Amino acid sequence: MNKVYPDAKSALEGVLKDGMMIMSGGFGLCGIAEVLSDAIRDSGVKGLTVVSNNAGVDGIGLSRLLETRQIKKMISSYVGENKLFAQQFLAGELELEFNPQGTLAERIRAGGAGIPAFYTKTGVGTLIAEGKEVKEFDGEKYLMERGLFADLAIVHAWKGDTAGNLIYRKTARNFNPMMATAAKVTVAEVEHLVPAGELNPDHIHTPGIFVKRIVEVGTAQKRIEFRNTRPRTAA
Repeated sequence: MNKVYPDAKSALEGVLKDGMMIMSGGFGLCGIAEVLSDAIRDSGVKGLTVVSNNAGVDGIGLSRLLETRQIKKMISSYVGENKLFAQQFLAGELELEFNPQGTLAERIRAGGAGIPAFYTKTGVGTLIAEGKEVKEFDGEKYLMERGLFADLAIVHAWKGDTAGNLIYRKTARNFNPMMATAAKVTVAEVEHLVPAGELNPDHIHTPGIFVKRIVEVGTAQKRIEFRNTRPRTAA
């Protein structure tokens, strides 16, 4: 089975549809599948529910899908640096399901492991608990949270092989390994593609069994989300 595609557009062909749920790896601008998200934008698919820690910053990555109003709902833990994300939510133009960051990570992990729901103390007695089942264990209250499983996951890896095995670089691992397991179809963009068998098995983060399609995108631009500087003290 050939998993390698010549470009992002062909790697997503036949997978995209209106109203689908997409998981998008990354944290801020680190490890985001920017080439694949741009291809989703160019496809014109709409009414999307997107699971992502955040939506990056204005004009980059998922924010471009917000610009074109292709995203109906975000399931996230942080709005932060993205002004468009905040504006659309506050204007009632974008649905938002807020999650504590650890809860979001566990919901994704659980979905990939086939666990439909779990209990956590995080959020008990807060707005997060509204409408959710609360159960008591050993005298403590816990919220029930549902696992997440998407139609499509897009992830970015530093290196991959033609069998779909992936290695993420440093903090770019973030949500990518969990999301790769939690979708019907996982499409990976990799900076370096090598023949199957070249990767050290002990270094592989995502086994190829989870990856259906892969595209080589070259070395990614290392963008800086927020730059803070101060004048240098004179010598």
